[in-house]
Amino acid sequence: MRILTTDQIRRVESLCFERYSTEAELMLKAGTACFEAMTEKYDMKNKTVSVLCGNGKNAGDGFVIARLLNAYGANAEIILCDKSPSIDEPLMYYKQALESGVPVKNYVSDDGSVLKADFVVDTMFGIGFHGEPRAPFDSVFEALKKSSATVISVDTPSGTDSTTGAVCKNCVRADFTIAVSTLKFAHVLPPSNSFCGETVTVNIGIPDDCYEEEYAETVEKEDIKKLFKKRDKNANKGSFGHQLNICGSFRMFGAAVIATKAALRSGAGLVKLTVPASAYPLAAAHLTQPVFNPVYETEEGTFSASAVAGIIKDLPWADSIVIGCGIGNNEDTAAVVKAVCENANCPLIIDADGINSLNMSISILRDIKAPVVLTPHPGEMARLISKQVAEIQADRINTAKAFAKENGIILVLKGANTVVTDGYSVFVNTTGNLGMAMGGSGDMLSGMLGAFAAQGIPLYEAAKAAVYIHGLCGDITARELSERGMLVSDMTERLGALMSEFE
Repeated sequence: MRILTTDQIRRVESLCFERYSTEAELMLKAGTACFEAMTEKYDMKNKTVSVLCGNGKNAGDGFVIARLLNAYGANAEIILCDKSPSIDEPLMYYKQALESGVPVKNYVSDDGSVLKADFVVDTMFGIGFHGEPRAPFDSVFEALKKSSATVISVDTPSGTDSTTGAVCKNCVRADFTIAVSTLKFAHVLPPSNSFCGETVTVNIGIPDDCYEEEYAETVEKEDIKKLFKKRDKNANKGSFGHQLNICGSFRMFGAAVIATKAALRSGAGLVKLTVPASAYPLAAAHLTQPVFNPVYETEEGTFSASAVAGIIKDLPWADSIVIGCGIGNNEDTAAVVKAVCENANCPLIIDADGINSLNMSISILRDIKAPVVLTPHPGEMARLISKQVAEIQADRINTAKAFAKENGIILVLKGANTVVTDGYSVFVNTTGNLGMAMGGSGDMLSGMLGAFAAQGIPLYEAAKAAVYIHGLCGDITARELSERGMLVSDMTERLGALMSEFE
């Protein structure tokens, strides 16, 4: 599914008006589709519904919705939050609502009674909001924050910036958001994504040829399923790829265990785990299937630079390499990461301390022969480009695209609604939940990504598949256990069964 900025959706609608439809016709379709979505979600018959309208075009949707709700059997009323409508199309639907008997009230800041309805439908701004609300909307936002009504926002919650994901003071917090035509960035970027509640998208009939640009996208399960080829009856373990994990240390051997279990559960034919010698017995106590390669280590139990020669000998064997999970960050580990980057010829997934090691020689990314995926969380991304985490979070899409393009890599910027980009196209993930915000979750993702690459899925598609399935696995685990009580090990245990849905 496409994700558009404010300017992009306006260009799309403009093309639709030129080629296929009047603005009034599209407004009617939008209001009708939103009415259908909200009445499918909620039983609104005989319930009181306040439809909050501004004086822009988004109010036209609200007037259509109010008229349809009354005909459906709800006790709907229009609340004019500012001026009466003056734009032709909204004015036409306002008059229709009045003629059909929908009551109209003007919002009064000292009278909170109009927001004591069972439901409030927010059609004040939609994609047209940015900055801070002027009067009287600041008062409406404040009152709505105190309301106990179920809040339904049309297109985007008022107070969210559709392009950047920024939110204003007292931003409307919706229980249910109905995105019109496509998702907007307010639905997927923080912090606005947390103000949307459950989000659904309604199709209002804009033809595909009106979407002329390349847009960020989400994917559906069927899109991911197409990436996995049916396995040949006569295949053997070599048919499903060799994955080399260079992970772990004495104090963080668990990262290596998680990444390796995830790789095995994701279908890699043969996995070799290279670990510092003291981490070998610790990791082996939890793993029986991989091949182990214990190597020279420092006094702290991390990889020693002396291990480089032995590690490099293994690289031609691999169809994918995962490096960095739990390796620690010092001069020796940096030397190991640098050597692997310089000598790898297969897909290379660099995570965690592997990324931190690159801070010492970030320019190496531009010289790597192998295709590369970096999987930073916002803190690691901030260190890579010498910015604050808040700056990364405020501009996740452009930050990720710029870095990926400049360095010729694929970037997986983790977090709520993880971003995957090759510097040109962008995928924003919609699976996953807060229960996954714990140590080890990223290690699992890296192991999965390596396994999909080893099996021959193109690297950008492998990254999208890993992010999507990883989040889906987290969602299943949270439903069966809880977001608070789930562990990464609970996810890896469920991963094997989940993969059956992609065969």
